[in-house]
Amino acid sequence: MAPTAPLVHAQSLSDSASMAGNVPDDAKLLLAANELVYDRDAERVVANGAVQINYAGYQMVARQVVYDQKTGRVTAAGNIELVEPTGNRIYADSLDVTDNFSDGFLRALRVESTDNTRLVAESAQRVGGTQMILHKGVYTACLPCAENPSRPPLWQVKAERVVQDGTKKTVRLERARFELFGKSLVTLPFIEVPDNTVKRKSGFLFPQFRSGENVGFGIAVPYYIAIAPDRDATITTTGFSSQGVLLEAEVRQRFEKGQANIRIAGISQMNTDEFTAGTSDAERDARGLIASKGEFKINPRWAFGWDVMVQSDNNFARTYGIEGLNASTNTNVVYLTGVGERNFFDMRGYYFDVQDADLNNTAEKKQATVLPVIDYSYYAPELVAGGQLSGTLNFTSLSRFSSEFADTNRDGAFDVYRGLKGNMNRLTGELEWERTYDGPGGLQITPLLAARGDVYGLAMDAPGNYTGGYTSNDAPARYLLTAGIEARYPWLITTANSSHIIEPIAQIYARNNEGYAGQLPNEDAQSLVFDASNLFSRNKFSGFDRVEGGTRANVGMRYTGSFDNGIGVRAVIGQSYHLAGLNSYATQDLLAVGSDSGLETDVSDYVASAGFELPIGLSLSAGVRLDEETLDIRRTDVNATYAQDRFETSLTFTQVDARPAYSFINDNQTVTSSTTVKVTENWSVFGSVNYDIDADKFNRRSVGISYADECTVFSIAYSDKYDPNAETANDWTIGGKLVFRTLGEINLSDTSFQ
Repeated sequence: MAPTAPLVHAQSLSDSASMAGNVPDDAKLLLAANELVYDRDAERVVANGAVQINYAGYQMVARQVVYDQKTGRVTAAGNIELVEPTGNRIYADSLDVTDNFSDGFLRALRVESTDNTRLVAESAQRVGGTQMILHKGVYTACLPCAENPSRPPLWQVKAERVVQDGTKKTVRLERARFELFGKSLVTLPFIEVPDNTVKRKSGFLFPQFRSGENVGFGIAVPYYIAIAPDRDATITTTGFSSQGVLLEAEVRQRFEKGQANIRIAGISQMNTDEFTAGTSDAERDARGLIASKGEFKINPRWAFGWDVMVQSDNNFARTYGIEGLNASTNTNVVYLTGVGERNFFDMRGYYFDVQDADLNNTAEKKQATVLPVIDYSYYAPELVAGGQLSGTLNFTSLSRFSSEFADTNRDGAFDVYRGLKGNMNRLTGELEWERTYDGPGGLQITPLLAARGDVYGLAMDAPGNYTGGYTSNDAPARYLLTAGIEARYPWLITTANSSHIIEPIAQIYARNNEGYAGQLPNEDAQSLVFDASNLFSRNKFSGFDRVEGGTRANVGMRYTGSFDNGIGVRAVIGQSYHLAGLNSYATQDLLAVGSDSGLETDVSDYVASAGFELPIGLSLSAGVRLDEETLDIRRTDVNATYAQDRFETSLTFTQVDARPAYSFINDNQTVTSSTTVKVTENWSVFGSVNYDIDADKFNRRSVGISYADECTVFSIAYSDKYDPNAETANDWTIGGKLVFRTLGEINLSDTSFQ
């Protein structure tokens, strides 16, 4: 019987042996071929030409398939492709299996898994429906070269015997030889990796390499433990050539609403004299830490979490480069956050762990412990008198173990205080109402009313040598009432190939004077940078502890332009005027934060900014502050970025005039740049630099090279840092990573400063 069209034939195979118990009793076989011959005497079915078989999730195509009903064997030949229920594809020249595909032999086969890994072998044996045993196999996760398929892949593992175990979900390569660029590097008794269906499996991970100037060269061997579906752990042993064995362990637990982990690490140092004498690194033999991090989504609106660490001394995590814990200042935080449609709540507690080599923890004692800070904001769902009513609440409670002061070189007096020893509590609440009216010709008028109150509870040491009149009141209170109006008059100008918006803006805010101006602690308003970005802000202080009082006007111009060729332009220029009352920026406070800010005079400095975006990937921006009398440049910020497929770079220049009263003694000019060049499709070089022009020193430098393709990632980088105070145990570091997809990764982890 030789039909001219493909024939589809279905029959019951319920009497056949099931494949590992997974084949249903009523499974049907669907077969299509150009020719189907049924030999009743021999009980054989022969399908020839474009044969297709679908059975119990298996799909197979071949030139010829013979099914022997007596033996229950299926033999196939010619361009065989078998797709398993898992998605793996098996290619072979010949195949001899049972009729449920559970046992059999294959020759000249290739296996492609769903994650693009490949196994090639001279022959293979399928056993029990759960194991595939390949002889003289080759394993790789690299795609073949499109231009020269016969060229060896970047890496591959050749093995005398490869066992793919469906029960254990592993691929075991016995007498394995690892090759890189076609060259044999190492021979191992075996390599065992999880198959593509496994996400988590216990076993040793690839070793990691670490290095540091004073800890020496180290090899870290991690062991991963899959404890349960919702719990796992990693134990890492690192041997350092100079300091001995570092032990680390991390346990991770997932919950229905979130996840948490706990980490421990410790070492008994062999050679403390490798470190600078008198530092925290040199004074202890036994060092260690315990840390934990958690995050939980209580419900769609509320979240809770923490990230905390306790260590034996102030520099252990940084010296040994404990991943995620080695920043120069490690921030310990516990938080509760709620987000509604028209309100927001956030409560946090902070402890700042300053990691330096100071044996006395001087810098850390000067940091505030915040327990807690609470922020709440609310927007009324309905308009009030046609305008938007909103409210803000902040509560801050903090304590400090030591005052922090600075010498401004004025008669040797320590008269600038970044923090006072003791406790401070402050409750701040503010209500604001504003409404925008549309006037003739596009004029927009926005009146604003606001009322704010602050209540303090103080138990802090009074600052010595402070001339600003620090309050003696333990519970001071203050208020601020504001009435303001803003006018905008945007002009739209269009041409044949561009559009432009020129928008004059004027604001005036009338307020009573700031209460206790300069007489209260300043914890959260210590940074004041007057530029075009906050020209039209009602309060230019950065936090709640200082507030802009008196009557002030802000006047300026904003421009936005767009062109059909893709060029975009934006610019802002303006000035601020103190009209009446007490100028908050001219008053002394514990940090002299308003001094030389450009706002301390009745007529402020000029501020301006401009930016350009070009379609070629180039972006430029610049901002300046000019002296209001001499037009001398007081501050400059310039940034340029360029990004294309093979080249990315950025350059930032910052110039800031000295502010001696603010303890910023010297002029500063800094250039920062980072660049990545994609040399080829896979190879890239990168580098970054931070250069202090005035000091003629590189604060930080790094350079590296990287390679990435579908199966391999490699990178190595060198970094160094100028550290005049010797706060780091390692002045230079080398970091790197080599990742072989599906096999694992080798890390050259640096014990880096940050």
